[in-house]
Amino acid sequence: MKFLPTPIPDLIVIEPQLWHDDRGFFIETYNQKLFASNGITATFVQDNLSCSRRGVLRGMHAQAGENAQGKLVRVLRGRVVDIAVDIRKASKTYGQSFSITLDEHEAKSMWIPPGFLHGFVALEDDTLFAYKVTGFYDKSGEIGVRWDDPDLHIDWPMNPEELIVSEKDRQLPFLKDISSPF
Repeated sequence: MKFLPTPIPDLIVIEPQLWHDDRGFFIETYNQKLFASNGITATFVQDNLSCSRRGVLRGMHAQAGENAQGKLVRVLRGRVVDIAVDIRKASKTYGQSFSITLDEHEAKSMWIPPGFLHGFVALEDDTLFAYKVTGFYDKSGEIGVRWDDPDLHIDWPMNPEELIVSEKDRQLPFLKDISSPF
């Protein structure tokens, strides 16, 4: 497993070793010792899975408070463009985003610590997206920012009219209109 830093401190891309043979493949997706030796000492408490059709955009979300969530995310089937935005007030990269394509073939994952907004857009039908999180779901800690906030400078890979965005996500505020709890 390789742990690759990104331009935003603490946001890490994990590239697994894939073993292929005539039966298929095998990968190790999580190893507590390897993660800890690379600075990820989080305790995971809940696993989530979403299935999305092409064009579904989920985001930009975070969970703060007592159950603030760090997320280890990966694609089990399909392909997404995954985005994380730093909303840690004291960070030099506050408001900056990082994007990566995650898919079932390369099997990369990304560690998104608490203090980041997260979202993705599915590029294929029936995309399965897995989240391993460090905090239990807590509606009172939900925060979010509009996916199309011009201050985030996110280059989504599809035209806005192709995107399927929930009404709830369409009503989220802009980053400049929230007070980050991180």
